Amino acid sequence: MNHVTRLTLSHNKIKEVPPGLANLTNLEILNLFNNHITELPISLSLMSKLRILNVGMNRLDNLPRGFGTFPVLEVLDLTYNNLNEKSLPSNFFMMETLRALYLADNDFVNLPPEIGQLKNLQILVLRENDLIELPKEIGELTRLRELHIQGNRLLVLPPEIGNLDLVSNKAVFRMEFNPWLTPIGDQLQVGILHVMDYIRSETYRLVYNRHQRTKGPPPPITNDKSKKISRIMWTK
Repeated sequence: MNHVTRLTLSHNKIKEVPPGLANLTNLEILNLFNNHITELPISLSLMSKLRILNVGMNRLDNLPRGFGTFPVLEVLDLTYNNLNEKSLPSNFFMMETLRALYLADNDFVNLPPEIGQLKNLQILVLRENDLIELPKEIGELTRLRELHIQGNRLLVLPPEIGNLDLVSNKAVFRMEFNPWLTPIGDQLQVGILHVMDYIRSETYRLVYNRHQRTKGPPPPITNDKSKKISRIMWTK
């Protein structure tokens, strides 16, 4: 089986990752989307040629220690699980080759500042979480061309996001369906370009700093995730 470079096991109601996968030493693409997997083996991160890993729409609420040791991983899809900032191992953000990270439809309230270590990241998808703020270190992702933060609980953005090129022809910046402070909400109605210009202004820096000093409790959770498929415990 050493000749296998691509393996798709999606939509199979698999409850655990087959232990023999680690023996597929030439595997480059592994698709485990839409199964019933509750945990991942450490051996996955030792696969020396794995470039794309899709474990979206499973039952994951934690990732194993050492998960960040993938040597050449470029695309990691963890969409629609039960993950949050406490689910990530300490070396998660050490995947220097990562170009696309999909964390949508999970339970993140905060994004760890270590996100800034993913210097080659071009796509970051965080939509439909419970994020109440973004770390300033997100502004260090200078290669980022797609940022999806819609459907969270964000009131403000760190001014450092102004360092990113998110308004060029090929860039994508989605930020709707958040309870933005009025100045940001007003700019968003006009367009993303106006939002970015405003975030880069000294006026916004003053607004942001004042908000950080006086901020009250975070906005309430409005998305009921209790009926998410990833919450269901399968017995068959």
